Amino acid sequence: MPEQVLIYSRFPKAQLVRIGEHYDLLDGMGKPPIETFSAAELASVRALITAGGQGLSPAVLDSLPSLGAIICYGTGYDGVNFDETKKRGIVVGNSPAANAASVADLAMTLMLATTRRLLPADAYVRDGRWFNKQPSPLMRPQPGMTGRKIGVYGMGEIGRKIAVRCAAFETEVAYYSRSKHDVPYAYHSSLASLAEWADILMVAVRAGADTKHVINADILKLLGPQGTIVNISRGSVIDEKALVAALENNVIAGAGLDVYETEPHAPDALTKFPTVVLTPHVGGHTIESHVAMQSCVLANLDAFFAGKALRYPVNV
Repeated sequence: MPEQVLIYSRFPKAQLVRIGEHYDLLDGMGKPPIETFSAAELASVRALITAGGQGLSPAVLDSLPSLGAIICYGTGYDGVNFDETKKRGIVVGNSPAANAASVADLAMTLMLATTRRLLPADAYVRDGRWFNKQPSPLMRPQPGMTGRKIGVYGMGEIGRKIAVRCAAFETEVAYYSRSKHDVPYAYHSSLASLAEWADILMVAVRAGADTKHVINADILKLLGPQGTIVNISRGSVIDEKALVAALENNVIAGAGLDVYETEPHAPDALTKFPTVVLTPHVGGHTIESHVAMQSCVLANLDAFFAGKALRYPVNV
């Protein structure tokens, strides 16, 4: 009989089919487990699958007395309380680099769509203003990519792939991260220095307490009135109120966002700017990425239930 695995976060059923071929899945559809399953059913659960950004409270862990492994579907694990997992002897795994190429591709898409005013241009054709030769301030020429200064904040797998793609567009690339890396890009010793230098700031840093709202009003001011920010990491990294104010006051030129402080993101002031391009956290949402992430999840589960070390452990 296959081992039972709790599905803690809400996932589309299609993403669970392959995993369900190997394990008996208890799918709580995103609700607290104790609301969906009895205490007796949860008592024997030894592993769960979660979206890395969703919080796992001590109360949830208390309802799973046999839990030994938390497996994150994706690269992120910022929702995991590692003080609690270490205290309880729970191992944590993720899917490192499984979706890096797809996320980097979307970062480039957001950058180009924002800087080339793709959404206003699309609307200009659709609503007949182009045909009727009506002028539009948003259709004024914008700087191209050649020679643009692109700062990459975070030089992990995704940051590296973004940098490579940016370099192919004949741009100048530099980066800031907690430490220097063996990469062919100039290193800045602070985020402030990178923002002041860059025309476009690509946010690819891992979320955590040390990066919450690190992109604030001061950093946006340094980016400048011709600057663009693109975020494909976690919404918590940017102070959204400061971002809205910066856009309203032309402190920066535009933004491309795939992630938000609160998701799903409801229509608000941020969604009203024509120079902002928004996508619903779909950076890693490609067929290839999901296959790769599912392979990592299965490898971690197989190792755990075999009494072995996780194939892709998170060590913090």
